[in-house]
Amino acid sequence: MVNRLWCETVIPVLWKDPWCYNINYNNKYNLFIIVASYLSDDIKKFLTRQGIHLPSVSYKTLLFDYLSFCRSINAKTINIITSIGSSLAYNQFLLQEEFYSLFMKKFPELKYLDMKSIKHQIFYFPEAKFLFESLCELKCNTSIDSSYFYGLARLCQHIQSLIILNVEQKVYNSIAKLIEVQKNLKYFEWKDDINFYGSGSDPYKEILLALEQKAGTIKHLIFILHYIDRTLQKVLPKLRNLKTLVTEFDRFGEEQLKMCVFGDLEIFKTDYYNLRAASIIIENSGGHLKNISLGSYEFDDFIDNFDDDSLIFIRKVYENCPSVEYLSLAFSPSKEHFAEFEKLLKICKNLKSILIAICMNYAGMERKLLENGEELLKTLIRSSPSNLREIRFLYDYKFSLEALEEFLEEWKGCPLSILTCESIYKEESYVKLINKYKNNGIIKDFRCESSMDVIDMDFKI
Repeated sequence: MVNRLWCETVIPVLWKDPWCYNINYNNKYNLFIIVASYLSDDIKKFLTRQGIHLPSVSYKTLLFDYLSFCRSINAKTINIITSIGSSLAYNQFLLQEEFYSLFMKKFPELKYLDMKSIKHQIFYFPEAKFLFESLCELKCNTSIDSSYFYGLARLCQHIQSLIILNVEQKVYNSIAKLIEVQKNLKYFEWKDDINFYGSGSDPYKEILLALEQKAGTIKHLIFILHYIDRTLQKVLPKLRNLKTLVTEFDRFGEEQLKMCVFGDLEIFKTDYYNLRAASIIIENSGGHLKNISLGSYEFDDFIDNFDDDSLIFIRKVYENCPSVEYLSLAFSPSKEHFAEFEKLLKICKNLKSILIAICMNYAGMERKLLENGEELLKTLIRSSPSNLREIRFLYDYKFSLEALEEFLEEWKGCPLSILTCESIYKEESYVKLINKYKNNGIIKDFRCESSMDVIDMDFKI
């Protein structure tokens, strides 16, 4: 649609991972046509006799050898596009098998595999041994039979990124085996999507011990658990090369936390009720932290020692993280907390995005909420770094129309994006004010979203 050179340049890029785009693959009949056109006439006849509807397009009519550019497999997307050929589960299974057989033959290498929802043990195909040697990134969940992980462990030793969603309580020896054989594992992500009930042992012990063996290469660890495993306390301090750490510290003692020294740490995320632990981790970091996020939490049951812990947390941030760019804070609306918050704003001049949660341990009166909001906005006006471009507001504050207008009138930084979960700012008077400052370039965006979206620093506005 542009010119021949553009087309020849972009097609290999698009087809490197044709399953990754945020589109409705149920309607992507053209993608189904292209893959199905590679099937031999004998295979097409066999599938047609089974009642599978295949396109009549010949391979020779394709402008490019599309599958020769492909380096990835996404089982979920394959399942979707094969449903175009038949609504019957058995027929879809047959068609998927033929598609995977094509991929094994046509792909020059396999870099990325998302095998969530996979129904075929593709590592048994004759060409799999060569193809899987190049695998760099694997995404999966624990509903897959153990044989898949053992099969992959036999073929793959160069996985750099391993992402696992835990959806089923089981013995994880096969996953541990897959970790053990890797020679350059850099990124490991584990997220629980289940609850453990009555488990008396450490369910993740084998996995954590396998990760311990990779302490020399692991740089990014995301370990989000519903069941706190005691083995984590022993293994985590040994992973000293971490640049990313996302986990919880519920059962860590202070001495165990002090052993967690990560001199290269750049991204750190934990929960608000782990503020004391977070302060120790931050103090022991090497001063390279760019992103400090406090994850999902609830303040319905107020956290013990919150006032003291949040004060220490603010201090540890500005004392140890002068280059921080993305930051989550939670603190009480006391004069001391606001003073420390203002000191942080003055020292951390690289701040680009900040989440501010003001939290009171009693039912706040309307007057107090307005006072909190006014003090917060005045502090931001006096001391915000010029690079600040995004502010997220949570919980016990409220901005009067007058205070918000005064703040926007005096704002001197970048065009500002504001995210809040309070619906009051959808009222006509606020919308009119916000639009005024959008039009003159002070506000880039002002949105009211769910509290979970406000908390999630990866949620873009």
